Amino acid sequence: MSSLPRFSVIVPAYKVQAYLHECLDSVLSQSFTDLELIVVDDASPDGCGSIADEIAARDPRVRRTVRLRENAGPGAARNKGMEYARGDYLLFLDGDDTFTPGALQAIADRVKETGEPDVLVHDFARTSWSGEPVRDERALQLTEQGPAPFRLDDRPGLLGVRPVVWNKAYKREFVEDHDFRFPPGLYEDTAWTYPVLMAAASVATLDRVCVHHRRRRHGSLLGATTRGHFDVFEQYDRVFAYVDERPELAQWRPVLFRHMVGHLTSVFSRRHRLPREARAEFLRTVRAYCARYRTPGTPVRARARLRHALLRIGSPRVHRALWAGARLGRGAGRLARDLAGLFRAAGLRLHYRVQRLLPLRADRAVFAAYGGRGYVCSPAALENAFRTYVPGMRTSWVARPEHHHTLPVATRRVLPGSLAYWTALARSKYLVNNVDFDRRLVKRTGQVLLQTQHGTPLKHMGLDLQDRPAAARGTDFAAVLRGSDQWDYVLSGNRHSTLVWERVYPSPYTTLEHGSPRNDVFLRANSADVARVREHLGIPEGSVAVLYAPTHRDYRHSQRAHLDLERVLRKLGPRFVILARAHHAYDSPLTDLTHGRLLDVTGHPSVENLCLASDALVTDYSSLMFDYANLDRPIVIHSEDWEAYEAARGTYFDLRSFPPGAVARSEDELIDIFATGHWRGSRSAQLRSAFRDRFCPYDDGRAAERVVRRVVLGDTAPVGFVPLSERHPVPSTAAARPSSPLATVPGQAQPGADDSLRA
Repeated sequence: MSSLPRFSVIVPAYKVQAYLHECLDSVLSQSFTDLELIVVDDASPDGCGSIADEIAARDPRVRRTVRLRENAGPGAARNKGMEYARGDYLLFLDGDDTFTPGALQAIADRVKETGEPDVLVHDFARTSWSGEPVRDERALQLTEQGPAPFRLDDRPGLLGVRPVVWNKAYKREFVEDHDFRFPPGLYEDTAWTYPVLMAAASVATLDRVCVHHRRRRHGSLLGATTRGHFDVFEQYDRVFAYVDERPELAQWRPVLFRHMVGHLTSVFSRRHRLPREARAEFLRTVRAYCARYRTPGTPVRARARLRHALLRIGSPRVHRALWAGARLGRGAGRLARDLAGLFRAAGLRLHYRVQRLLPLRADRAVFAAYGGRGYVCSPAALENAFRTYVPGMRTSWVARPEHHHTLPVATRRVLPGSLAYWTALARSKYLVNNVDFDRRLVKRTGQVLLQTQHGTPLKHMGLDLQDRPAAARGTDFAAVLRGSDQWDYVLSGNRHSTLVWERVYPSPYTTLEHGSPRNDVFLRANSADVARVREHLGIPEGSVAVLYAPTHRDYRHSQRAHLDLERVLRKLGPRFVILARAHHAYDSPLTDLTHGRLLDVTGHPSVENLCLASDALVTDYSSLMFDYANLDRPIVIHSEDWEAYEAARGTYFDLRSFPPGAVARSEDELIDIFATGHWRGSRSAQLRSAFRDRFCPYDDGRAAERVVRRVVLGDTAPVGFVPLSERHPVPSTAAARPSSPLATVPGQAQPGADDSLRA
């Protein structure tokens, strides 16, 4: 290996925290290791900088993590990265893109066999939000047949490859000799790529997909609706100025003109890019540029002649007429399909439309959870906080009749699908839910939709379910994304959740890392509250209550108890009580054999109260473990079918390698963990502490208050959190007694000997 690295990989990062880990890992996990990685934090307001620092701390090949004081755009960020580069070749990778496995080795081999060319052009694939990579349609230009390296004159078709920076490797000496720098602007790749290719004395190609380019649904610069797309004209001014200053390049003007027309057409035809009021101006500017740079005698392919003619005419009316005709054709088919549904719900839909014409009520908020269940989860905590911290706020709760008894008197009861329901959705300024509202919701200007989510994700969610048919069960992912597009805020309890939500629901919402409001009660409750809940549940005095709450299995239509709860109780002895809670996805309890020590609590409306009442939690893969960890009480994981669960649903990390406590792989192991005291031993406490550090940084009892102050009251002051070391969640009843019954099964080993703890 030479003293200097072979490759310098430069990664600008701005608002890509959900993808940056994957991007940087794709570089550092390459089989080719002779590289340096330079990450430039373009004053990103999210966690890009800290992510880069974390990765730099564990891999010395991350030579620099550069921070810009102000956001300057990807071009300026790449320029700054080049100042620190020492590699023989420069490669650029956007912070949400990835190298394919083996890409750098393939590039290194091709560079060597083609005699160290100034530029190597390789292929890429576009990866949409659906996750399916599609190779560029112009990849035929990258054939490796024929002499190599070559000059552009020998392969002029190479200018037809998409003019981007990240599908090439550049000899650093060549770049420095020509003083190539990225210009400012939205389309900076254009004014870099064409001059680089025309100036290169030697070019080679690699017919291999080396980069997966992510086409984000929201957040990308090119995908935004803005006048910034007029920047494309300035970039072509730079390209033609470069050619005009070098008479020997005059032959490229006709080719560049054709590519400019195609590029401008592409920008204009993507209607979401330009504001409606700017489209006519853009078209007039296109006409001016066609006149300015058209070279007499420029050949135009037959299929492009109409497009060129329309652009030279530059008439917005002509374009609108053509567009309207196309819309009428498409609309006729949609109308026929929609008529039946329109008549079925005509009354409610008309009512909803009328209500949407009336003014919003700034003092109204509507809440719901789990598609019509009762007063539960974070929406319940927020409903109370709305009334507490915003005087005069009037709230409604959407719930089915069987759950109305759980609602507080102060909130209005609303039936799903009723006239009152559609009125509330149309007139309330604030909409709060832990799942999506009705897909027919039309979010009005001025409405604020707050998505609370319902727990930290261990299992795959959102777009990550596309390759999990058992879990997805025919999910319409386009509809899921239309729902997430309406979210204004998404709550997150930890950075793990933030990174998952932003990637699997790629929509333009604001993530609030304020904690989970449903967990506030764990820091606000006192011992009297715990005693009251235990008495209500009928937990015998002096017993150890174990909450058993397994999650559902996507590959099963009915629930199957993974533990023989009667046998477990017999083995554990008379001091133990089991609170058995079935997952709400099933309609049946975990057991029909309820008695004084085996209590079915499936119908209890508040899982938070069940957590408070218990002394320990036994679960498998339920997200409840992340919430329960806030109580700092023992957690035991029963992972009997981990392989099957992971294969069907997919998980974000191996729970067995990073558990919140002891791990049992069978019923006998679970019994042994309680019998020997390992469930509450020092090793279990250490695992729980590490788990809390990672997943409970913000749950200090004030999450709901913070959310209301930010979303409703407009408080944008920096958010502060009580450190974990200073939090004092309410202790369990058993642990609080001077003579604690948190003991082992009679006749078994005593606590403390936990060197053999399973984890």
